[in-house]
Amino acid sequence: MNDDTYYMLATRGEGLYKEKGSKFIAETFTVMNEDEAKAAVASVKKNYFDARHHCYAYMIGPDKKTFRSSDDGEPSGTAGKPILNQILSKDVTNVCVVVTRYFGGIKLGTSGLINAYKTAARDALDNAQVVGKTINEIYSLEFEYPLMNEVMRVMKEEGLEQQNQRFELDCYLEFSTRKNSASRIFEKFSNLFGVKITYLKTV
Repeated sequence: MNDDTYYMLATRGEGLYKEKGSKFIAETFTVMNEDEAKAAVASVKKNYFDARHHCYAYMIGPDKKTFRSSDDGEPSGTAGKPILNQILSKDVTNVCVVVTRYFGGIKLGTSGLINAYKTAARDALDNAQVVGKTINEIYSLEFEYPLMNEVMRVMKEEGLEQQNQRFELDCYLEFSTRKNSASRIFEKFSNLFGVKITYLKTV
């Protein structure tokens, strides 16, 4: 896998697991930040307001550095962590998985709970469509009009599309490129005398 590629869910997924009268309902949500993850959990709690537990895990960002899991009253480590492990196993990010439990009256024990939450979460993730995304870096170029041909030659060579362009005596444009190609392209433009290239952001 390229280090500038990551995977997200393109569709919602649902899963269901039943054991000894208990019912575990799993749902996936695409979330871009922690507020969206919290909103997803809140919506599930509202939909299944009479359920005993709403356990969840989420992972956010191409680097997967933002994540959290919750057992929501279940014994520690029996719900949130197994859900999070399924997200890791699926190798997806920007996702929140919520598993709602309706208690059936018979205790499942630690291993039974872990298996139930893991299986429901995996089922929901498997039922969602996965799509690959690239990490892109956005740069700006500033140059005088006579350098236009030189700049456009590099843009064409690298297959770059211009954005937010302004062509006057002093020209300005922005372009996006995959992270893996960024250093090579940066060097190409840096070597053009009179062209100023500036890193703007990563998306």
